Amino acid sequence: MSNSKHQIVIIGGGTGGIMAAAQLLRARKGLDVAVIEPSEQHMYQPAWTLVGAGLMKKSATIKPEKKVMPKGATWIKEYVETINPDENEVVLQNGDKINYEYLIAAPGIQINLDGIEGLKETFGKNGVCSNYVDPDYTWEVLQNFKSGVGLFTQPATPIKCPGAPQKIMYLAADYLRRKKRESDTQLVFATPGTVIFGTEPFKSELTHYINDVYNIPQRYGYKLVKVDGEKKEAHYERLALPDGRTDYVVNDERNAAGCIGYVWDGQEQYVVEEENNHIDELKEGTNFIIKFDMLHLAPPQSAPGWFQKTKLANPDGPNKGWMAVDDATLQSRFYPNVFGIGDVTDLPTARTGAAIRKEAPTVVKNLLSIMDGKAADYKGYNGYSSCPLVVSHNKMLLAEFKYGNVRSSDPLLSKFFNLGKASYPMWLMKRYGLPNLYWHAMLKGYQF
Repeated sequence: MSNSKHQIVIIGGGTGGIMAAAQLLRARKGLDVAVIEPSEQHMYQPAWTLVGAGLMKKSATIKPEKKVMPKGATWIKEYVETINPDENEVVLQNGDKINYEYLIAAPGIQINLDGIEGLKETFGKNGVCSNYVDPDYTWEVLQNFKSGVGLFTQPATPIKCPGAPQKIMYLAADYLRRKKRESDTQLVFATPGTVIFGTEPFKSELTHYINDVYNIPQRYGYKLVKVDGEKKEAHYERLALPDGRTDYVVNDERNAAGCIGYVWDGQEQYVVEEENNHIDELKEGTNFIIKFDMLHLAPPQSAPGWFQKTKLANPDGPNKGWMAVDDATLQSRFYPNVFGIGDVTDLPTARTGAAIRKEAPTVVKNLLSIMDGKAADYKGYNGYSSCPLVVSHNKMLLAEFKYGNVRSSDPLLSKFFNLGKASYPMWLMKRYGLPNLYWHAMLKGYQF
């Protein structure tokens, strides 16, 4: 066990941690910056949607961590045990203690396969897959999906890249159409949410694709509570929809997926006629069983377990466990020499790499400001996030927005492209442009 001290300590060598370190060292030479990151590999996870659809190799999304570690940064290759912000101290799992003057927390998000009954036991077999964990298995399942129901779903917890569960669904539908399996398969989208997307005009464009292009039935207000892999059943609890809405079932007048109508009311299982709206007569909290042949899901997610126990996390309320930061400055709401960035924060916006691209300059500017004895009063972050929604093997919809689900499309791109529609040029950006920007600009500390 040993002690060491650094001027700035960054927890996490993922997107947020590396971007912050690179921008700090680019802004001010000679800073003593240490990055705590145990992994030997750095992964460009936004491309895993493409991997799961056979449009990219996973190996192309991975580089050695040492290749992305900024020159001049000290790499501490260990796991964090806890943070003691009252002592300005990070404790590592090996017992070492790292003292800091300033801290940036960027530990990312935790995948919880045990957050849904039965999921951990059946994941990676029985056709149960997730691009969040193993996109190669998703591609294997999709290739072998010749008939039956393909269920695409997500949890009631916050997740990184909230559009990802939809992206792979559109790509799967496109793949099945190109393979002429469309008549033998039926895709279904089930979500605890109430809308396909929260911001116009992207909502309308996605509604067009899910209803008109691919004819996929939707289930809103459906909370996944159990997965039975052997029986190939997904159990849902139905949540209340807002404003008295009862449109739990959308675009399925014909009950196209005939196995959708199995319902369990706590005592017996029976079949309802969804197309006659009998399903809407059932009370909130009714348990539904959707039978599947292929199941893709985003697993439940949370802030890392160890982080939730620190004094940097919200102790209670709807954001319990997530890092409490100012929405505009990203400074910790509890400790002025601490900042947060990325998925671990409680920022009310979508957790994406695009969001981090806009968060990092604000963190860096405010941290340097307090180092100079000034206030961290640069309110530079407006909640910007982006979701490159791939809707086929050659079209993408670039959805950009900020706090309040307000559209925030790039003004320069808007001069040349209709960003309210999916297009081939945007697909080229997703497949080739964004990965290159990530590796050669974002991780190198360039701000744009």
